[in-house]
Amino acid sequence: MAEKFSDRLKSLRTSKGLSQKILGEVIGLTSSAIKEMEHGRRETTLTRAAALAEYFNVSLDYLVGRTDKPDFGK
Repeated sequence: MAEKFSDRLKSLRTSKGLSQKILGEVIGLTSSAIKEMEHGRRETTLTRAAALAEYFNVSLDYLVGRTDKPDFGK
């Protein structure tokens, strides 16, 4: 599941045209921490994962790969 999270995180970030630095600032991490998460070498907390899902307006299940529907099952 870590691969799905890292892939989805990077895809969401790049689709919004955000740098790793800007995304890190939004959720309180460094750009290198975001880079490590996108490469699957770093995990995150539930609180930060929820903040990412909220920021990108997707469900947490989508972000972690439990569903392919980003819009809360609508």
